[in-house]
Formats: sequence, C-alpha cells, structure tokens
Amino acid sequence: MVSITLSVSEEIKAKMDKFNEMNWSGFVRKAIEEKTRELFWREEMLKKLDGEKEFIKWAVKLQKKGRKGRFAELKREGLI
Repeated sequence: MVSITLSVSEEIKAKMDKFNEMNWSGFVRKAIEEKTRELFWREEMLKKLDGEKEFIKWAVKLQKKGRKGRFAELKREGLI
C-alpha cells in the first residue's frame, strides 16, 4: 500500500484530537476510495453516452420525420 501525507490546519487537528475513537486515516482512505469509484463510474457512463450519439441523432431524425405534416393533418380533422 502507498502512503500519502495530508495537511490540515492546527485548529482542525486540535478538533480531530478530541475524537480519539475516530480512525481518521481509515475515514480518509474510504472517502478517497468511494470518490475514485464514483469518478471511474462517471467516466464509463460518459464513454457509453458518447458511443450512442449516432443512435440519438437517428432517433431524433426519425421522430421529426414521423411528426412532419401531423399539425396539418390534425387541423384538417378539426382537432386543432
């Protein structure tokens, strides 16, 4: 395992020392692990979305094509 050094103000360190039951190292380690997992998940989702751009363009084009003339049709039928 690799070690890192973290700096906090003397005021914060004094407050942390009041809670000696707290494993600050473990807390920070878990926070870093969770944030890292979250960022990797986000990166993967963005890659997947990027890969679907062509599909989205196709779907929007298809929807527009399906709606073309629909307003005039509804107007002719007296629904608008």
